[in-house]
Amino acid sequence: MIEALAITHSLLLGSMLFFAAIVAPSVFHYLPAKEAGVFLRGLFPRYYLWGIVLSLVMTVLAFFVEPWLMVSSLLVLLLFVASRQFLMPAINKYRDLAKQSDPVASKKFARLHRASVIINLVQMLILLNITMYLARLL
Repeated sequence: MIEALAITHSLLLGSMLFFAAIVAPSVFHYLPAKEAGVFLRGLFPRYYLWGIVLSLVMTVLAFFVEPWLMVSSLLVLLLFVASRQFLMPAINKYRDLAKQSDPVASKKFARLHRASVIINLVQMLILLNITMYLARLL
């Protein structure tokens, strides 16, 4: 059980790091801005769904290991759900309005985007903490 939990946490953490460090910067480097935006807008729902599925598996597995691991995994899961269902649609809405030169929308977009980055970092820190803990148990 601990091995499966360690694998799922490592897999999700690695996926998130790969997306943040390789995929997103490469998209903006190799694609024109408009196409990059369209591509990422299509990719983010799948990124969040991947996170939801893996963190759901982690939460179930953690239930059988230690309560604090389950609570931590559940927090990661809830943050993915909130990001996908609430934050991402709002980011897209205000990004579209900002493209129409709406200064209020630009500020809201920037604030929401910053919140999504912070949430992602918090999730990665939680996952890193759990992964390091589980590595000591193996």
